[in-house]
Amino acid sequence: MGKEVIIPNISVDCVIFGFDFEKLNVLLVERELIDSKTGAVIIKDHTLTGYHIFEDEVLDSAASRILKDLTGLENIYLEQFYTFSDIDRVAGAKDKIWLDYMNKGFADRIITVGYFSLIDSTKVELTVHNRNASWFPIDEIPGMELAFDHKHIFDKALEALRNKVKVDPIMFELLPERFTLTQLQKLLEAVFDTPLEKRNFRKKVGQMPYVVALKEKQVGVPHKPAQLYLFSREVYEKTKKERIGLMF
Repeated sequence: MGKEVIIPNISVDCVIFGFDFEKLNVLLVERELIDSKTGAVIIKDHTLTGYHIFEDEVLDSAASRILKDLTGLENIYLEQFYTFSDIDRVAGAKDKIWLDYMNKGFADRIITVGYFSLIDSTKVELTVHNRNASWFPIDEIPGMELAFDHKHIFDKALEALRNKVKVDPIMFELLPERFTLTQLQKLLEAVFDTPLEKRNFRKKVGQMPYVVALKEKQVGVPHKPAQLYLFSREVYEKTKKERIGLMF
């Protein structure tokens, strides 16, 4: 296979959210540049998982390739959510130094297409290649230094994720087949970064026919066993036209 040719002014960035049953995290890749002569650190921050697309790729394929190349993750559902085209996206001093260092022929103006995903981070194993990839709690992001306009991309992705959760049952994919209401509440609190009042939350769940109470309780737990529930896709599809969203 010949050398892949990049499109110099088009890239994709993947915002991968991971839930670990306690908090919501986002996947970031370390960006580090060290002076080869002095050993001084010139750049040390983080980026989202992103890169340029190749001439023979469509955007979706590029997003999947880039995610796998940087983290080892594959077969992850990715949803396109926004296109970022500000003129000064890569105009920062550190970003210009980084692009010159990479020497890949990138353009001075780069348009990037954003993708997001929500996964169970306890079930995936990151494979570190040339750069370190790791999870960071979303509430740490405001105080971190991210490359380019990646903090803005993160904010837009989080907004898109929250809007998605309000109208689509994607969060149930992260729960066990039989889950407790406490587990569901913790997931939603993590996504929206806000506490939910227990009584009001359970009242709302009681209005969701697709969250089905089972005649089963937890077993093998050190506390009073809680009732178990399951998400019924069949009931959800049948009642979809009767509501605007999920009522969260």
